[in-house]
Formats: sequence, C-alpha cells, structure tokens
Amino acid sequence: MNTKSKSDSYAAAGVDITAGYKAVELMKAHIARTMTNSVASDIGGFGGLFELDLTGISKPVLVSGTDGVGTKLKMAFLMDKHDTVGIDCVAMCVNDVICCGAKPLFFLDYIACGKNIPERIADIVAGVAEGCVQSGSALIGGETAEMPGFYPVDEYDMAGFSVGVVDKDKIVNNKLVKEGDVIIALPSSGVHSNGFSLVRKVFDIENADIKTPLEELGGKSLGETLLTPTKIYVKPMLALFEEVTVKSVSHITGGGFYENIPRSLPDGFGAKIDKASIRILPIFDLIAKTGNIPERDMFNTYNMGVGMSVVVAKEDADKAIEILKANGEDAYVIGEIVAGDEKIIIE
Repeated sequence: MNTKSKSDSYAAAGVDITAGYKAVELMKAHIARTMTNSVASDIGGFGGLFELDLTGISKPVLVSGTDGVGTKLKMAFLMDKHDTVGIDCVAMCVNDVICCGAKPLFFLDYIACGKNIPERIADIVAGVAEGCVQSGSALIGGETAEMPGFYPVDEYDMAGFSVGVVDKDKIVNNKLVKEGDVIIALPSSGVHSNGFSLVRKVFDIENADIKTPLEELGGKSLGETLLTPTKIYVKPMLALFEEVTVKSVSHITGGGFYENIPRSLPDGFGAKIDKASIRILPIFDLIAKTGNIPERDMFNTYNMGVGMSVVVAKEDADKAIEILKANGEDAYVIGEIVAGDEKIIIE
C-alpha cells in the first residue's frame, strides 16, 4: 500500500485516496483468481497488458462488449449485499460477446461511488472476479472513482468491458438460417439484469418486505430472488460451437423475446415460439400478477426463464441439447424458424 500519498485537503472535500489504496489491497486476492497465462501486467499500472495467444486461429477477429447492471443495483443497496452484482456486470458483457462465437479473453470494470468504503468495493470486485472465473476471462484492470456530491454516500454504479476473440471463419453466421431450423432455450437464473425499473414499481420495492421467505418463490425472499446473479453461458456455448454449427444466438436481455430474438435473424425469416413449452419461472408469474402486467409486455420486457436461445439445423437439435446438458444447461426446444416478414410469433 502507498503510505506516502495522502491529501488532507482532498479528504476534506470528500475524497479519501488512501481508501482507494486499501480497496486495491483487499481486492487483489479476488483478482488473482482470474489470472491466465496471457496476462502480462500487474494490477496498479496505467493499462492492463494481455498477450494474445492465436494458436489455432488463422484470421483473428476481436469482439468487444460493454454494459452495466442497471437499477438492479438498488436491490444490492436494500439487501446490503454487494458480492453478486459484479457477476451480473460480467455476464451482461460476456453473454453478448459469446453470441458472435467469440471466446472472452479479458475484462475491465468501472465502479463509481459516493464514498469509497474499501470492504464494500472489495465485495463488488469479488463478484466481478467470480464472473470472470465463470467465463474464463482475466480481470486485467479497472477503475474506482470516488465522487462525493454526485452519488449518495451509500450508493454506487458500475460498468464493465469485455474483449474476446474468434476466428473469422467461425463467426456465428445467421445467413445459414433457414425455414425449419430449431430454436433451443438455455434457462435463465431469474430476472437477470433487465427490467428492474418495472420490478421496483410493481413491488414498490423501497417500501416492500423483501426479506421474508415466500411460498410462491420456493421459500426464498423477494430480495434474494431478485438479486440472483445473471447466468453466464460462455463455457457451455464454447463447447457447443466445437461440435455443432450454430446459426444464430440471442442473449435475451432488455426488450425480452420481441426485441432480442429478431436481432439475430436474417431478413425473410422469423421465430415461431411455442409459448406452452417455455418453462416460466415463478418470479415472472409473481411480477405479472402483482403488477397486472399484460402477457405481451412481460415477453417484451423479461427473459421469462430463457436467458439465451440458439438456432441449429433440425438434424443437429438432439446433439446440441445433449452437449448443452453435458455442460450444465438443461436446454430444450422452444420453437422453429419460419419464412416470412413477421420476425417473431409467440403462440
């Protein structure tokens, strides 16, 4: 820790730079879990160095993704639990990167807070590190900004940035999509990190009892259920890419089915979803019931239990599901590709 850098004047203005040094010391053990052989720098420098291993890649293409956690952070504040939102931050980035067929390589985070409480920052980074381990990413850098007067003392915001690599010839190519292809669902862990403005309104979350176990949520509290981290699909998807031609991948985030699945399909084709096949999680039934939310709005806001969908040829569907299940995903068929101008049909 740097013991000579200290400014009483800056501290009087609300910024304690020594707290930043302590936070770095506390997070180092978490960051160490994410290190790979390609990392070529230590934490604390001005840039994170990563030596790119291109073994087996003839035409490398870098794929990047950036995102945050959104107002789900309010749940962390209310529950005073900060060690899972970092997983969400990583997930929202790497799950996008994997849609192209790319393997995430490294990650950087940015945390802005009203007051730098080193233990809390370390908890947040512990979650980021866990997300990086789950996705095979190295956490090679980040930034913590103490911003008094801009953020409330007990609140913070965070964002992340992921970089992956894919061989140009192996980029997921939706031009291969054709009528009769099968749409496979990878289950979500819950609400993930989207639609929380509506969640907070439906439950009047700041005034609700969020800590009492609820029977309709399997004995979990509302707060615990909503704070469940976003599932990371990187490793099962990489395994799938190795053995099956995947024609299209959709990360079901904000905008739900209606926005995200069409994004991954070429012109002239749409997705026909069998609504009855979808394994809707109890939290979505509770949101719809409590807020009197129309079914279409639910499917246009939330993942409804499907965190990611993939399109494969009909003859590859059984093998794809077998591979995904072998890698921890209870995948199942939810629909098929149809010809036409209507991008998505849910019935």
